[in-house]
Amino acid sequence: MNLNNIKPAKGSVQQRKRVGRGQGSGMGGTSTRGHKGAQSRSGYSRKLNFEGGQMPLQRRLPKFGFKNPTRVEYKPINLDTLQLLATNANTAVVDLAFLQEHGFAGKRDLIKVLSRGEITSAIEVSAHAFSASAKEAIEQAGGKVTIISQIAKAATPEAA
Repeated sequence: MNLNNIKPAKGSVQQRKRVGRGQGSGMGGTSTRGHKGAQSRSGYSRKLNFEGGQMPLQRRLPKFGFKNPTRVEYKPINLDTLQLLATNANTAVVDLAFLQEHGFAGKRDLIKVLSRGEITSAIEVSAHAFSASAKEAIEQAGGKVTIISQIAKAATPEAA
């Protein structure tokens, strides 16, 4: 083997397709683009979701539902979960930082306490919202309820 007889592997190099160079090449006339229509023209680009002139899917289906842009979504935490957390951590205060630390809430989550289960010890609970029955159950057990305002949460530099 010398430098003057090195060749690429068989079949690895192909000839460039020279279209529109006469009928004898087999690629003259329509230049491999078929007959007429938008796709045969230069500058053609198919629109996303174009279905060949058929009524597109997103127009065939009816509009459905409504997404409220001002909806406030809360992360629910039940009384039984709070009781379990308080007994396991041996604490009497359950606030947003405590819930975040134990993986029950994210940094930007709004917390709502719901009334599933029982609460037996006096726990001081801080959250963004409480159901009426949960609030009553916490206070009956000798605990304290503190509502965190959402405006104050948005104003703190940590929330940004």
